[in-house]
Amino acid sequence: MATIHSYGATKEVTGSCHLLEVDGVKIMIDCGMFQGEDEDKNAEAFYFNPADIDYLLVTHAHLDHVGRIPKLVKEGFKGKIYATSATMDLAEIILLDSAKIMTEDFQTRYKKALRKGKEKRLTKPLYEPLDVDKTFKMIEWVNPEYDEYYELCEGVSFIYRNAGHILGSAFIELSYMDKGDSKTIVFSGDIGNDNELVLPDLDRCSKADTLYVETTYGDREHQPIELTIKEFKDVIVKTIEAKGNVLIPSFAVERTQELLCLLREMHENGELPKCKVFLDSPMATRATAVYRNYAQELTNRCQENVQEDGTVFNFDSLIYTETPEASRGINDIKSGAIIIAGSGMCNGGRITHHFKHRIWDKRNAVVFVGFQAEGTLGREIVEGSKWINIFGEDIIVKASIHTINGFSAHADQDGILKWISKIEELKKVFLVHGEYEAQKVFKSVLKEKLNLDAHIVGFKEKILI
Repeated sequence: MATIHSYGATKEVTGSCHLLEVDGVKIMIDCGMFQGEDEDKNAEAFYFNPADIDYLLVTHAHLDHVGRIPKLVKEGFKGKIYATSATMDLAEIILLDSAKIMTEDFQTRYKKALRKGKEKRLTKPLYEPLDVDKTFKMIEWVNPEYDEYYELCEGVSFIYRNAGHILGSAFIELSYMDKGDSKTIVFSGDIGNDNELVLPDLDRCSKADTLYVETTYGDREHQPIELTIKEFKDVIVKTIEAKGNVLIPSFAVERTQELLCLLREMHENGELPKCKVFLDSPMATRATAVYRNYAQELTNRCQENVQEDGTVFNFDSLIYTETPEASRGINDIKSGAIIIAGSGMCNGGRITHHFKHRIWDKRNAVVFVGFQAEGTLGREIVEGSKWINIFGEDIIVKASIHTINGFSAHADQDGILKWISKIEELKKVFLVHGEYEAQKVFKSVLKEKLNLDAHIVGFKEKILI
């Protein structure tokens, strides 16, 4: 008998963290950060002893799947971490950036609290850059290849399959013995939206007894990628030709590279008006550089664009702004700028500075190309807020707001259903990584379309499988 405790991504999108126990062996799947309304959970003690965890299997490098790994290590984890090579490379970039942001934020808050005599009340950062460094140097990382079987320990094996979500992403088929019978449980992580822009399509899962599946877009369909691309191009051309600027909050991994792929194609095809494209995110710049090492894992569309120096996405109008000074220099440009900046959900990062300088101008456009979790500034803007507060200042929203969901790196309702429909001998389905209302819709549709009963997993819930 195996048990699973879920400590995140339960009736919410972020904080993915599941603990599987088989015959006394404790295997954690992901250890992600909470974002949005539940960020305070990050500072809470784990509901288990990190020193007791034998193995950590990572599905992919997004912060909501890896963001608490340094905290796990800091508090006693000494086991092995399994992740694809690309996931490990991207996770190091993302975690160092996370540590830097938390440390800088704490230093700013500390100075303010010190002046008020309240410095002892402050919560310290979850971890610092040194903790991230220890996570990669003091813990053994193992890099499984796709489609190869690995024995984790006696009686337990696993295989990573390409999830088509971001570079290096995987869903995990984990097999174990139960009373003489072999059982397979699949953890989907995040499964991809098959748009063939940068990554190949999601692999098929052929067989499983139990499935833990993401439901981020379980209540909706994405528009076709052709319409999505047309809508994106139309906003870009219309705004630039009207002497405006385009602001794009974007996740550093995958979404940014998809946008660069399209903008490069527009440039080469003569569709892009005269402008400057700024990638104003040091993390996105570093992540984009990683792609040159894994060009063989990209689509043919991307591989055809690989340049002599190994870069995939560069073109003449693209400018990388590494330093804060270079970022501030963008403010001097009155029109004709396309600014891609983090964070993707606008809960920090350089995009908030660009909002402060440009969101009040009706000539400009803000293009959202990714999911905006509850409690984030991005969600607030998407839902039509006329005023936003940035750095303590109320700012009117006059820029046109565009939400283009077809770029999503997540499968939509139909995509999740099609993927599940190919899984043979499936007996139990558990819904995670989605907002509760979306999960209720997907549960109903799953029963109607595939005659499968599903359970929506609760926080700290223990499930026998």
